[in-house]
Amino acid sequence: MSRRSTVSLAGCLTAALALAACSSSSDTGSSGASTQSGASAPVTLTYMIDSTSPADLKLQQDTVAPWESKTGNKVKVVAATDIDQELTKGFSDGSAPDLFVTDATIFPTYAKAGNLLAYGDQLSMKNDFYPNLVQTFTYGGKFYCAPKDFTTLALVINTDLWQQAGLGTGDVPQDWSALESVAQKLTQGSVKGLVIGDTSDRVGAFMKQAGGWIVSPDQTRMTADTATNLTGLTEVKKLLANGSASYPKGVGAESATQALGEGKAVMTIETTSIRAAIKNTYPSLRWQAVELPAGPAAKGTLAFTECYGIAAKSKNQAAAVDLVSYLSTSDPAMALATGLGVMPSIRSAAATYKGSFPNDAAFIAGAEYAQLPVSVAGMVPVLKDFDAQVATLPQGDPKTMLEQLQQKGTAVFQ
Repeated sequence: MSRRSTVSLAGCLTAALALAACSSSSDTGSSGASTQSGASAPVTLTYMIDSTSPADLKLQQDTVAPWESKTGNKVKVVAATDIDQELTKGFSDGSAPDLFVTDATIFPTYAKAGNLLAYGDQLSMKNDFYPNLVQTFTYGGKFYCAPKDFTTLALVINTDLWQQAGLGTGDVPQDWSALESVAQKLTQGSVKGLVIGDTSDRVGAFMKQAGGWIVSPDQTRMTADTATNLTGLTEVKKLLANGSASYPKGVGAESATQALGEGKAVMTIETTSIRAAIKNTYPSLRWQAVELPAGPAAKGTLAFTECYGIAAKSKNQAAAVDLVSYLSTSDPAMALATGLGVMPSIRSAAATYKGSFPNDAAFIAGAEYAQLPVSVAGMVPVLKDFDAQVATLPQGDPKTMLEQLQQKGTAVFQ
């Protein structure tokens, strides 16, 4: 689940902030209180998802069906073409769905504007969610929405090319030094040892491994322009400069997954989404996922997540909270994780998940130390600009990139 971005996103989020004055001040507002009794007559919930795939739509409909049968309520699942734009319009004109999916990077904008119900503390499984996921969806001291699912980064290896190079399980890189050595050995002709995506969603893992990150742990200030972050970006630049690593375009691929699947890369850094991509597009590819090599500070990976948002002005809040409670239990959580290529957000499902997807063990291991996305209202345009800079890293100056990120991000906090 990589971070979503669209051309119109910055404008949508600016508009969303302006909705604060329009948000509800009634008892069904963002305080977390719901005026709907649990004994209310059956209702019809509108649930908006961020996918137009027929398979995803059917998966969601099938997953909520048992809850519909049990409660007598109905769920109208709506597939959004541009969910951020559609939600912003809905909050503005009062047509927002009762329940919807929202990304960790977008969530704080809606919370700040008063568009979300803070219902997280009502959930009986609150303590079963991974703590860092709960923290991600906490704003102003309130746990707003239940993490729907998540994914992390791991080092994904084309095992056929790995073995052809004479490497075995004992050669899996555990640190940067070993990664450099292995990537160099695997680079032969047009095949690169490592191909990595050219955004902070991938390169940022090296910043974390060096002991840095873009914002402070409590997300109240910028920490971009630091020696640790510079160490991380410099390591990536080093790999790119010596020819053992490349961005996808450098090997004629649209994505790192394509590079791996077509044999243009032996290793890449990707999320669990690669599993479905390999199954659907490169079914004959033999692959293995391992934890990312540790940096000079520690192990480090990035995580990506979404949550179930409930509209502050929804008239069906009690039913929506009850549906989220159901979806956050093991069976439906596993059904969604399996169908969407992600991992359940509840720790009690980890063993079942690993049993079903043993090749994903490295991804779920990273859950315990993963860095979640920057979730600060107004920060999306800043991060989008940083991504543009990261794409120029082979020729660019990492120090200048971090200085600019620090400056632009600090302005958001002011």
